Amino acid sequence: MRLNPFDTSKIKVRSSSAGGRGGGAGRAGGIGCGTLVIALIGAVVFGLDPMQTIGMVQGVQQQAGPVQAGGGSDLSEAEVCTQNAYATEACNALVSLNTTWAAAFANAGLEFQEPELDLFRDGGVDTKGCGSASSAAGPFYCPADNGIYIDTSFYDQLAQMSGTGGDFARLYVIAHEYGHHIQTITGLSPQVRQAQQRNPAQANQLQVAMELQADCYAGMWAGKNRNLIEPGDLEEGLQAASAIGDDTLQRNSGQRINPEGFTHGTSRQRMAALKLGLESRNDSACDVFFEGS
Repeated sequence: MRLNPFDTSKIKVRSSSAGGRGGGAGRAGGIGCGTLVIALIGAVVFGLDPMQTIGMVQGVQQQAGPVQAGGGSDLSEAEVCTQNAYATEACNALVSLNTTWAAAFANAGLEFQEPELDLFRDGGVDTKGCGSASSAAGPFYCPADNGIYIDTSFYDQLAQMSGTGGDFARLYVIAHEYGHHIQTITGLSPQVRQAQQRNPAQANQLQVAMELQADCYAGMWAGKNRNLIEPGDLEEGLQAASAIGDDTLQRNSGQRINPEGFTHGTSRQRMAALKLGLESRNDSACDVFFEGS
C-alpha cells in the first residue's frame, strides 16, 4: 500500500518501554501482575493465546532495528517515526487512519478524537491506563488512555503465522486496533461490556461481533484509500485475517475446534469482515455484526 510520507505534526506517537521483557510495575517472580493482565487483554483484543505467543515471540528474528525506550519523553515524534522501517510505516498508517476517520466523523457531525500510538520492541511497555505489558501481549488497544500499543517484533511473528511478510498484513493490524478506538469513542465498547455483564451467555457472541466489526473497519479504511492499494495487498490482508481466526489458532495449537470458545470469529468470518469493509467503503456497513444482538 503506497502510503504518503508522514507529517509528525498531525499525529500523537511515542516510544516507551517497561525496561525489559515482562518488566514494569507490579513485578512478582519475574512477571508482573499487570503484565499478565495485559497479556490477557492482548489475547482478547487480537486473538492470540498468551502462552502460545510467549514461545513464538522468543523465536522471532530481529529483522528491524529496535525502538529505543523513551517513556514518551526522550524521543520526539520524528525520532520515533524514523527508528526503523516498521515505525515509519506505522506512523504513515496513523496519519492516513486519522485523516480517513476524521472525515467520516465530520460527515456524520460527530466530534472526533485521535488515538496515541506507542511503539516498543522486545521488552515491554508501561501503558498510561492499563498497567504493564510484555511482548507476549501482542498489539492491543487500551481504552483507558486511547492508546494503540504495538510491539513491532509482532510483525515478524505475523509473517511466520500468515506466510506473508507484506506491508498490508501489518497495516491490517494497526487498522484493526484503530477500529477498537472508534468503538470506544463512539460509546459502543462500553455498551457492549455492559450487555455482556447483563447477559453472560451472550458475552462470547458480542465479543466476536466487536472483533469482526474492527476487522470491517480496517477494510473500510483500505477501501476509502483504494487508490493507494497495490497488487497483492488484499491477498496479504486476507491471509493475515485467516491466520488469526479462532478455529485456525485452535487447530494450530493442537486444540479441538470449540465454537463456544470463539472470541474473534473463524478465519472465514474474519476474512469476510475485512472484505466487507473494503468493498463497501462505508463504516455503517460494519454495523451488520450487531444486528439482532
